[in-house]
Amino acid sequence: MINPRHLQSVFIARNREFWRDHSALAWNILFPVLLIAGFAFGFSDERKSYMVGVVSEATETVAFLDIPHIQIVELDALEPGINKIERHQLDLLIDLDSGSYWVNQDSDKGFFLEQTLNQLDPDRFSRQPVSGKELRYVDWVVPGILAMNIMFNALFGIGYVIVRYRKNGVLKRLKATPLSALEFLLAQLGSRLWVILVVNSAVYIGCNIFVDFSMHGSYLALLAIFTLGSISLISLGLLVAARSSSEELAGGLLNLLSWPMMFLSGVWFSLEGLEPWVQDLAMIFPLTHTISAARAIMIDGASLAQLIPQISILAAMSVVFLIIGSLMFKWE
Repeated sequence: MINPRHLQSVFIARNREFWRDHSALAWNILFPVLLIAGFAFGFSDERKSYMVGVVSEATETVAFLDIPHIQIVELDALEPGINKIERHQLDLLIDLDSGSYWVNQDSDKGFFLEQTLNQLDPDRFSRQPVSGKELRYVDWVVPGILAMNIMFNALFGIGYVIVRYRKNGVLKRLKATPLSALEFLLAQLGSRLWVILVVNSAVYIGCNIFVDFSMHGSYLALLAIFTLGSISLISLGLLVAARSSSEELAGGLLNLLSWPMMFLSGVWFSLEGLEPWVQDLAMIFPLTHTISAARAIMIDGASLAQLIPQISILAAMSVVFLIIGSLMFKWE
């Protein structure tokens, strides 16, 4: 039976400890701000490669697609590709089954690829023009940076703390109290969760004043996704720290989790166009589902009802990590 008073006591104590650590608090805010500012000003130029979406598997029948400087993105449906054309995320979209191609009338790269397509494969495809404002790279990368900041705060902010408590004998003293392992872990989760949400909200609002991010969805939906993603990542951090008694071991395990997530979860670049096995591997990380859901809200205006798969996976991961962590937890 969970005692609310036990949760409240540990929750308040952990919050006071965090807010008194001014250097850690400043870094949690400064780190994502510097990243966003760097991408906003350092990557303002257009990308140099040509991205062509293809809705079909018969890519070898088109001479145009054999051009070495073109990166082919295979799509399962036409509508997502058209949305990417509107936002300049793809330079050209070809449907081999219907014999049509889509090009953004405001895209210089699209114009060049269209002329090349008509020269190499004349009279084979019919033109379907679209228009739309270009999606800046900073608009695309912001959800990933915010989610990555959540990941580091969740994993290292909770993992190192519990290991330090165990190493310093704090957990040994808490063991003598009526506090249960589940109550302790839930209090740690709640404390870290609200700190993460407050810090990331402040970062988002502050940076948005200067960068003006693209936001087509609901702020409440975005908050809900980041909350669920935070819970999942915090639970993962609790699982790592459940039995670790060495800060070096805990640091190694946390790095073993965080670095693959940072590079394979779509923080810096899209997973589209990568090998299928890499995309499948990325699905095991909670950060992947958090970022994909956040981008769907901010860029595509998706609702929570459209994000049921990501929500279900994150919720399931949170429950599994928390249950296993509480069962494995040791006080000494």
